[in-house]
Amino acid sequence: MPEARARLGRWVRRGVRSVLGALAAIGLAFTNLPLFAASVVAFALAPVPFLGLALAPWTMTLVRMRADLERRRASRTGVLVTRPYHPPPERAVAGGWQRFRWTVTDPATWRDLAWLLPGAIVGFTLGTIAVVVPLYGLAGLTLTPSWIWLHTGWYGYGAVWSIDSFGESLLCVPQGAVILAAGLWAAPWLRRVDALFARLFLAPTKTAELRLRVTQLTLTRADTVDAQAAELRRIERDLHDGVQARLVSLNMVIGLADARIDRNPAEAHKLLAEARESSGAALVELRHLVRGIHPPVLAERGLGGAVRALALSLPVPITIDIDLPGRPDTPVESAAYFAVAEALTNMIRHSRAHTGSVSVRHANGTLTMVVTDDGAGGANPAAGTGLQGIQRRLAAFDGTMALSSPPGGPTVITMELPCALSSPRTTPFSATD
Repeated sequence: MPEARARLGRWVRRGVRSVLGALAAIGLAFTNLPLFAASVVAFALAPVPFLGLALAPWTMTLVRMRADLERRRASRTGVLVTRPYHPPPERAVAGGWQRFRWTVTDPATWRDLAWLLPGAIVGFTLGTIAVVVPLYGLAGLTLTPSWIWLHTGWYGYGAVWSIDSFGESLLCVPQGAVILAAGLWAAPWLRRVDALFARLFLAPTKTAELRLRVTQLTLTRADTVDAQAAELRRIERDLHDGVQARLVSLNMVIGLADARIDRNPAEAHKLLAEARESSGAALVELRHLVRGIHPPVLAERGLGGAVRALALSLPVPITIDIDLPGRPDTPVESAAYFAVAEALTNMIRHSRAHTGSVSVRHANGTLTMVVTDDGAGGANPAAGTGLQGIQRRLAAFDGTMALSSPPGGPTVITMELPCALSSPRTTPFSATD
């Protein structure tokens, strides 16, 4: 029963959110009309010196803002619409020829304009259906017909049922419940149809997708090179400041012991004991350094075992839920491990969380890792290098990171890496550490 109530609650919340989204779609549909009219005027005035060069890019900026809003709204329904625009030219000034040319030569500009009118019509129509049907049912469910009958002696919902008495008005309750349920069920699908229609115009073409892909690969390659250079500098610094300094000290202590072993054997033995301790500390530092490059537990036990061992070392209880039928390639496995490790490190340092969880799954060729905590929330990738480092690490393998961290929490970091798994080498487990 509790699980059924929870499912019902999620279903109702999803329907209500979709109805509210449809209501917003109705309002936004009316913004498309003035934007289309302003765009026509702006391009008609394009031959006018100075005015045309400035007005058209400014108007299209507003149109792109509206199109970007529709793309974000579509993503909330599960329809991903990528932003297709060309990058702006360097040193392009407002009102200049370069910016005007960049605007009018981008195919996405004309696709945005082509969407404004049909998008308004479809959004308004589907939004109206998604709003009116559940509201109509809600009116019957809340005895609104009975109230109208008692106060006016008339009821105007005869399109669905006719009412000749107060007793008949009470029949609106079960009928209203059915209509309300049908409306809440249909609202998410109507919103998704609207999003799919918007994707026809606002998504990038195949040529644009190829161009965006090339741009993304160029950026990720540069980020990967920078990350590798930074990692090499970190290893060099750790060797120089840690292990190398201890080895130099060890060499000096051994030299002193060698010089005094004949004259003062007791002091020489004391120096040799100190050298033994120093060599042990150097060995520990080397092990820590190796773990930072590629943890031995990751090579021995795979991603599941490594994440489990990492969770056990944290001061906050972490719920582990991992099910991997095999192991990804070593570079992908390493990137996944360090991404989870960085997310957990951020949780310990900044979130003030009491509990956390890690879920790792592989399905449909994608490795999905979800790190959740009950901390203060408000995480922002722009505020530090930790989340940005995760994004760069994942992007090197075409991976993505999605962050949900409202003020007050919870924080949910969803990381995805496209990859295939090899033959089974890990054991699925689900436990609380």
